[in-house]
Amino acid sequence: MEPLRDSKGRSVVPCIINNTELPIDDATIVPVHSALSDEPVHYYQAADEDICKKACTAAWDAFDGGWKRASILTRRNLLLKVATLYEENVEKLVESQVLETSCPEPWARNNVVLAVSYMREIAACISGVHGTIPPTEKPDTMTFVFKEAVGPILVIPPWNAALVLSSRAVASAIGAGCTVVLKASEQCPLTHASIVDIYRKAGSPPGVINSLQASREAAASMTEALIADERIRKIEFIGSAAVGRQIGATAAKYLKPVLMELGGKGPAIVLDDANIQKAAVLCAKGALLHHGQICFSTERVIVQRKVANDFIEKLVKVVESTPGGTAVSERIAQTGLDILQDAKDKGAVFLTGGPELVSRNAVKPSLVQIDPETTADQMRIIDEETFAPSASVYIVNSDEQAVALANRSVYGLNATIHTTNMERAINMGRNLEYGQVHINSISVYVSPTGPQGGVKGSGWGRQNASWGLDEYFVERHISWHGEGSSG
Repeated sequence: MEPLRDSKGRSVVPCIINNTELPIDDATIVPVHSALSDEPVHYYQAADEDICKKACTAAWDAFDGGWKRASILTRRNLLLKVATLYEENVEKLVESQVLETSCPEPWARNNVVLAVSYMREIAACISGVHGTIPPTEKPDTMTFVFKEAVGPILVIPPWNAALVLSSRAVASAIGAGCTVVLKASEQCPLTHASIVDIYRKAGSPPGVINSLQASREAAASMTEALIADERIRKIEFIGSAAVGRQIGATAAKYLKPVLMELGGKGPAIVLDDANIQKAAVLCAKGALLHHGQICFSTERVIVQRKVANDFIEKLVKVVESTPGGTAVSERIAQTGLDILQDAKDKGAVFLTGGPELVSRNAVKPSLVQIDPETTADQMRIIDEETFAPSASVYIVNSDEQAVALANRSVYGLNATIHTTNMERAINMGRNLEYGQVHINSISVYVSPTGPQGGVKGSGWGRQNASWGLDEYFVERHISWHGEGSSG
């Protein structure tokens, strides 16, 4: 997508409603800064309540005007066309992600690959959606249960996996017959607006997908205005637990259902029969990838005492030889530094690294050894996301102690187990309070064909394939009572 120009010649990402860019008002322009230089890379048009209402109106008119009854072929073909256009525009999509979020190019490129995989799998599942005809206790009576699209969806995606998570959410909603108001992240408005641009190029009817973005200062009020609008029927939010609480409270205020995927404090459990070298590489990669700015990051490493010395030695070497990347902003980097500094001030042992920057907004990759008895109220790093290239390391004596420590968290998103014993791993995995448990894998693993979501403080609801589509349906029960029924 090509941004517009304001009266001063600045490159501006507009709000897009009914497949049309809104006129640019110079008074509403906000800069998007590079994390590497702190210079504006471009600007965006900040929405007000009037723009929010226009977006909701457009989404409702498109939904009620026909999209809710669009055929499975229409919906499936649209998603497949969008997926193809992603592939044809891969370089532009990579460029916008790197420009706005300072992510590594391979991360941005993988976002495109995963987004395409998600969309094609969602498209394949559309024709598998069906209702039921349940039996009834009454004579001469039939009951039908239809799956109907719930209505316009407010999608609030994050910046850290800027393309894939937003694309997945939009595809699930539109594939189910819903329409979308996409509240783009102020960190990556061009990337998110590009999704809307590709949908309209693929032939999406006006109003099926609309985008807007709000300034950071006005984000809470604009979000409430969108949630409060009676035409918005459900919210999908992916982001931090802190903001998730606010979204959940606001949605409850207006009795709106929410699909939320929130933060994590992902544990990697290294058992005494694991491939130690492989486990060290995967744990380090899970902790450092994308500067640790992933809710699936390996935040905790729990290793059994029998192999602890060998494993920690190898883990330190891998961490020290692996770049940690750059944070998306000074604010994000500072949060990671503060949590590491708190650990240092309270006597935690740094196996490598420390609370310092290696370059602008790039936290030094760090490993902190923690006593398993330390509690969250004693040290922030115990159960607070660092969103930095770091992990805390714990030594335990048994499988039971490993599971108990892993479960001692408010979060429950992703966990990993490293072992050569499948039976042992499956038994342990079923006792871990996490939405996904991966065995002998990096923690940052997702599959378009499997359900994805959290438990406890990591949210509720599931995404991907048929599970994601189901989030956007409601069951409508219709009964027919013949002459021989009892009324």
